[in-house]
Parts: sequence; C-alpha cells; structure tokens
Amino acid sequence: MKFPVFIAKRYLFTKSSNNAINIITLISAVSIIAGSAALFVVLSGFSGLKDFSLSFASIFDPDLKVLPASGKTIKFTSEQATELEDNPDIASYTQVIEERAFLEFRGKNHIAYIKGVDENYRSVNSIDSTLLYGNWITPEEPVAAIGFGISRILSLGVNNYTDLLRVMVPRPGTGQITDPTQAFNSSQLVVSDIFQVNEELDQKYIFTNINYARKLLNYKDTTLSAIEIKINPNADPLKVQREVQQIFGPTTQVKTRFQLNDKLYKMLNAENLAVYLIFTLVLIIALFNLVGSIIMIIIDKKANIKTLHSLGASLKDIKKIYFLQGAMMSVFGGIIGLVLGSLIVGAQLQFQLKMITPTLPYPMEFTLVNFLAVFLTISVLGILASYLAASTIRPKLLED
Repeated sequence: MKFPVFIAKRYLFTKSSNNAINIITLISAVSIIAGSAALFVVLSGFSGLKDFSLSFASIFDPDLKVLPASGKTIKFTSEQATELEDNPDIASYTQVIEERAFLEFRGKNHIAYIKGVDENYRSVNSIDSTLLYGNWITPEEPVAAIGFGISRILSLGVNNYTDLLRVMVPRPGTGQITDPTQAFNSSQLVVSDIFQVNEELDQKYIFTNINYARKLLNYKDTTLSAIEIKINPNADPLKVQREVQQIFGPTTQVKTRFQLNDKLYKMLNAENLAVYLIFTLVLIIALFNLVGSIIMIIIDKKANIKTLHSLGASLKDIKKIYFLQGAMMSVFGGIIGLVLGSLIVGAQLQFQLKMITPTLPYPMEFTLVNFLAVFLTISVLGILASYLAASTIRPKLLED
C-alpha cells in the first residue's frame, strides 16, 4: 500500500484530538450522504413519473402510425396491405378513420373525435386495460365506446336503447352553405362500452366500427385517416419505419411513438434535467463543507505535516494525502447515500408508503442510469473539492 493512501485512510477513520474538527467532518459526511440520497430519490421519482405519464400515451399511440403528409386522408390499397402482412417485423396493423364530431344526448352537447377502427385495433393498442364495463364495439352494429369524461358530461350510460347518442360530422364538399341543416351528416349510436385513461383522453374520443365511420363521412373503401402498426418486440422501429415509408410513398408520413409524443418527451426530459441540475447545485453547496473540513484538518495537522516532511514525504505526497482523504470521504459518502436512497425507493415500490390517491401509489423507478449518474456526480464533484482543498498546502506550511 502506498504511503499517501495509508496515511489518508488513517486520517479518514480516526478521530481528531480537536472535537470541533470531528464535528465539522461529521457535518461534511452527513451532507454528502444526504445530498446523494436525495438526488437519487428525486431522480427515481421523476423516472417513475415519466413512465407513468407515457403509459397513458402508449395506450392510444401505436409503435408506428401512417399519417397523411397533407390533408386528412390517405389511400390504402390491397397491394399495400399485402406488403404490410408480408413484413416479418410487423405483428399487426389496424385501419383508422378519425374526424371531429358533434355529440348530442338529451339536450346536452359535446365536441369530440369519432374514431372508427377495425377488428384488429385491440391487438395493436392496449385499450382493453382501460375498459370499465360493457362490451367492446362490434364490426357491424352501430355501437360506440366512449370515454368516462364524455359519459359524465352527457350523463350517458351503456346499453340505452331508448335514447340514442346522436353524432354529427361536417359534410365534405366545397362552396357556400345555403342550408345549415345540410352541412352535417348525422347518425345515431348505442353506447356499448366506457373506457377511462385520463381526463383529457376520456373527453376526447368516441370509438365505433370503421364501417359506421366510413358511411358517416362518405369515405371510399380505400380512404383512411391513418394506419396504426404494432411491430414485433425484437424489431428495430427505425428500420421498420423506413420500410413502411417506402410502401406508402411521399404522400404519407410514418411516425414512431416517440415522434407522436415528441413534445411530451421533450418536456419530461427537460424537467428531469432541471431537477438534476438543481440538486447538483445543492450537492456543490454541501461539498463546500468538505473543502472547509479538509482545510481545518490541514491546519490542525500542521505539526504532523512537518513531521511527515522531515521523514522524507515530499510536498506532492502531503497534498496527495489530503486529496485522497477528501476523495475517499466523497466516494464512501456517495455510496452510503446511494444505499440509503435505494432503500427508500425500494420501500416505496414494495410497501407503497406515499400515495397520490387512495389507490395510486407515487410512481418510482429504480434504474441503473440514475444510480450511475448520482455516483459519478458525487465522485467528480468530491474529487474537485478535495483537489481544491489540498491545493491550499504551500511550501511555507512546511517551514519551521
């Protein structure tokens, strides 16, 4: 074992004869432990919130979505369908027709999006996990699945065959409207199911079968609003995206789930970075205690420093002793803080100590990325602080 490392370890694990130095050193160690633990807990909490927020988007957003590059519709031919089915990386796809609609029930009104889907929709999107009660839409019958928010706004339940839900959509065409009654296509529906995701989506969508939506909007058999695609778990999304783009050509755009929610991803990543920087600043402030404690130890050990120099230790070796002492305090304190933070995160995941609602625990996620980020942050900052403190040792200190 090298001489500076041996002396640094002795200084680190033995008490000083000066009680004030011991108190200052203890405060420095507690600051490092608490700071690293807090940073890890907060980052784990934001990781959990990020996944929790994105879980809602993943219910309605597929792995890939084919959208029109301009306008509202795309053309979907049998040849394109065959190419999608022959692609080994594509597990399933569903055809979608979507349009803004005016809903009316017993004098109550609401504007939402009617989304016509085929029988493959539930194999592409995990809508089943959000269904509350009733039966999902059937391919032929004029029935609908509505969000819980729409149900609440319109006071509308399921399987009400006495009073039907009226759906009105703008009639396609050009020119001036002379008769307002002819501006909309209108039809009636029976609500067969209710889903619940979050407040925004619960008030936004009403699902029906694609044949009903096509008839209501006067669309041709080859006209769609979008195609939603589920890819195989081991497939490369970007590779499949390029292949699908070649199938549909320049009149369409193919987006991944990330691209469909790019603003949400950017917002969550920006919030995560902001929290990391704020708590890193707190760590930097805490490490000033480390600098102060090392300088106080240097002053307290002035006689020992002269003795070490007399025994042959160079100025560089003496600086290295106090640098290593501070660096080891930072690394060991960071490890203890990470263990403490891991126990807190694990306790929340296991025992649900903190609840957002009576049934929803505060989401947290233990990730290796957060663990390494905290460890590297506290290590690098601790090493810099130790170097700053050790550099205060000057040749004048060794003079008698």
